[in-house]
Amino acid sequence: MGAVSSVVRRWRPGRPVDPHLLIGGLRKGPGDPAYVLDPGRRTVWRATRTPDGPVLLRLTPYAAVAEVEAEAWGPGASWALDGVPELLGEADSWDGFEPLPEHRPLVDAARRFPHFRVPRTRAVFEAMAAAGIEQVVTGKEAFRAWRLLLREYGEPAPGPAPPDGRVMMVPPTPEQWRLIPSWQWLRAGVEGRRSRVVVTAATRAKALERTLELTDSAEIERRLRSLPGVGVWTAAEVRQRAHGDADAFSFADYHVSRNVSYALTGEELDDEGTAELIEPYRGHRFRVQRLLELAGPGHPRYGPRKSLPTHTPGATHRLR
Repeated sequence: MGAVSSVVRRWRPGRPVDPHLLIGGLRKGPGDPAYVLDPGRRTVWRATRTPDGPVLLRLTPYAAVAEVEAEAWGPGASWALDGVPELLGEADSWDGFEPLPEHRPLVDAARRFPHFRVPRTRAVFEAMAAAGIEQVVTGKEAFRAWRLLLREYGEPAPGPAPPDGRVMMVPPTPEQWRLIPSWQWLRAGVEGRRSRVVVTAATRAKALERTLELTDSAEIERRLRSLPGVGVWTAAEVRQRAHGDADAFSFADYHVSRNVSYALTGEELDDEGTAELIEPYRGHRFRVQRLLELAGPGHPRYGPRKSLPTHTPGATHRLR
């Protein structure tokens, strides 16, 4: 694999770009076999699957000249390189977004990260598979499952190894996800309710990718939520990652509404209260969420992190 030739392009967006700051939300923990950050150069290595086949993409920023060097290996190299501008937020716009003066943490975050843009991966099924695994469990549990399943059922990424020497893995094809035995899902800590989301999505992968052709966010959400087991949270996660939807706020998440409302008002609110609070930002509600996340902890912790129940009927019947 290391002898595979690469294709290199340079992109000058006219603004400083830190790839990890923009797409770091795609990484499933520090051990993710499909995403590696070289902190010294802020270089991102990403293994993904394209319509043309697997690809390993390396994104190296050159801050002094506001340039990103993109190098890709594998059959999907041209597709991935064509999509680098969108992956790094070129299709996103801050037009119409203005933090309210009373929301000082958001004002500060917008000033601190003025070059943040919402990325668009154009990989809908891949985003759906990841979101399905992440439903109703802690990040630590979801990251472990993703890591184990990719190592077992993914394929080694084309091209060289990153500086840390790990073997990078391209996520499985829809057919490969569909054929994972039930006992292997359980071994990875993914119960039937979540694995069925991924398997069902795998049978409709082509239809999922066609949602990239749509421009109406409501219609995209409707089609995503037509899959059994997909609710408002899962659809939002997919829209954030694959479609670059700046309004796809993570409602039905255990933490997000509480954290955002606390950052903006000093008071924890539920989804309903937070929806009212961020209504002035409609069209940019995920931007609000992400800017506050990038700004860092704004919410005090009063004890050990709560583990969400994952295998009880009350925890798993609700669509997320």
